Amino acid sequence: MKNLKRTATALLSAIAVTAAGLPVYPASVSQPATAYAVDDCHDDWLHTNGSRLYDMNGNEVWLTGANWFGLNCTENVPHGLYARDVDDMLKDVADHGINIIRFPISTELLLSWMNGEPLPVSSIQASYNPPKDVVGEDGTVTPAGKYGNINKDFVQEDGKTAKNSMEIFDVIMQKCKKYGIKALIDVHSPASHNSGHNYTLWYYEPTAEDCDNMAVGHFSKKEITWDDWKDSITWLAEKYKDDDTIIAYDLKNEPHGKRGYSGNTCPAFMAKWDDSTDKNNWKYSAEECAKSILNVNPHALILIEGIEQSPMTDKNVTWNMPDKFQPKPGEEQWYGAWWGGNLRGVKDLPVLPNSSQIVYSPHDYGPSVYDQTWFAKDFNTDTLLADYWYDTWAYINKENIAPLLIGEWGGHMDSGKNQKWMTLLREYMINNHINHTFWCINPNSGDTGGLLDTQFKNWDEAKYGLFEKSLWQTQTSGKYIGLDHQVALGDNGLSLNEFYSSYAATEGSNLDGGTKGKNSEPVIVDPTSGTITTTSPTTTSFYVTTTTTTSKPKDPDVPERTLCGDANCDGTVDISDAVLIMQSQANPEKYVLSKTGAANADCVDNPKGVTPTDALAIQMVEAKTLKASQLPTTSEIINSLQQ
Repeated sequence: MKNLKRTATALLSAIAVTAAGLPVYPASVSQPATAYAVDDCHDDWLHTNGSRLYDMNGNEVWLTGANWFGLNCTENVPHGLYARDVDDMLKDVADHGINIIRFPISTELLLSWMNGEPLPVSSIQASYNPPKDVVGEDGTVTPAGKYGNINKDFVQEDGKTAKNSMEIFDVIMQKCKKYGIKALIDVHSPASHNSGHNYTLWYYEPTAEDCDNMAVGHFSKKEITWDDWKDSITWLAEKYKDDDTIIAYDLKNEPHGKRGYSGNTCPAFMAKWDDSTDKNNWKYSAEECAKSILNVNPHALILIEGIEQSPMTDKNVTWNMPDKFQPKPGEEQWYGAWWGGNLRGVKDLPVLPNSSQIVYSPHDYGPSVYDQTWFAKDFNTDTLLADYWYDTWAYINKENIAPLLIGEWGGHMDSGKNQKWMTLLREYMINNHINHTFWCINPNSGDTGGLLDTQFKNWDEAKYGLFEKSLWQTQTSGKYIGLDHQVALGDNGLSLNEFYSSYAATEGSNLDGGTKGKNSEPVIVDPTSGTITTTSPTTTSFYVTTTTTTSKPKDPDVPERTLCGDANCDGTVDISDAVLIMQSQANPEKYVLSKTGAANADCVDNPKGVTPTDALAIQMVEAKTLKASQLPTTSEIINSLQQ
């Protein structure tokens, strides 16, 4: 989404800094820059249970954020950094209560990083001049940064040469960590192009069919294959597997394509949802990509968007059947939707139904983007549900199938139909614990506008005022609630530990339209202290109860296996064992498994040694897709259960 409107073009050109000629990043998987010491716990991964999301302690969380695009465009960097310092920008975002940012990115950019040839950046200001204190002949000291001090972490030691696009991305992720913001990476388009999202699929791959103009189109002359798409996002997930700043991956923005009304649309270049292994089958492709990512990071959330069009099977319409030319009312053969909005296929063909990491992510817009048929009446929540929302995506939440995250919603403040729609959707999301990321922070989205003004500095008070009510916050004091257990979200925010230790039972939050819960112990997972606290959620209908257990590791020096999967040696196999394995993999110097614990933890492909797959197996035990009595097991069995 959607058409990008260039603003202040002359200014951008005048102050642009490019990274042409800079040293390339090594092609091997490299770890991000050193994490800030305040958050090295690797403790913020999330999982699903029914229609809700939980942290590792079983506390419910709510992802309420916004989009910041630019990594998907030719600039290869989030927009606005020509006018603003990244620290100032992200601190401001955190202070305004946004706990997660959805970052659109292109496969072309990811491939350049994976292959060791990062694409150059443009439209940024970055300098630190002079780079070091300068002492004049008369002893006068010119301090570092006196003449130029903006985005100084984006430049090399000389204080003026820009780092490459991947290095700058890593810096931005560390800045997010610093301010308690989480990241959601969205594969927005195959090509780095400001309108690349208009292409229907997740790859440019010419076929033998007479559709070459659609296969490559005018967006890119470079083939980007299905494997390129899957492998490049998997590469990023592996690079960041030990950094819980990036907690989720949206596999493809707005897969779409429809028959149209002439019957000539090439079927190979529309996204469909069926039980085939065709590459343009979004259900199959999403499953294969999800399995690839979860193989390298079993703790990442995987976001699956909808498609645009699906056949009316009750009229015996199939995916290979072209539409009638300009069908009359009552003769329609296809259910329509917004691009990325149609999740009807989940009912019969869910993606990895036994996984605890799948979140469905429709997009939804109002009449200012396109005046759909469901806006033709004096609409309200009930009519929107009946005419579009429920059968298209809302049933997934109501029937407790999986969590939802509305990946894009927003639009212009028109004091009319569009503003009414935004208000109705906002209230529906608040009342039904639906996660969301608003489109967008950027002002340069042509058909929606943004939360910031054209200089990326001041907030649109009216639009932010409408949006702000949908941010996760305490009921009375209005403190914004972050997703990091240790780092508070901005100056008026809380960490998860702070909220669940001190506010959950007193004020509660606006989740579910206003709720109070029980205080819980902070998430402190440190085997060296001898105590591990976990909380396991149990879902009945739409209500969640919790059971909290505290355990101590026992017999740390006994090397024999006592119970396969029991990494913390407390006599049971549960999520706390998976957590401990995750910790030991992320920071083996700090989180050391006992000899017995290590023997117990090695429960997949034994005696291969402890790996993240062992934690995945224990998660499956917790989700009841695998029995504890079936351990030890093999990776082949684990993979088959994910299918």
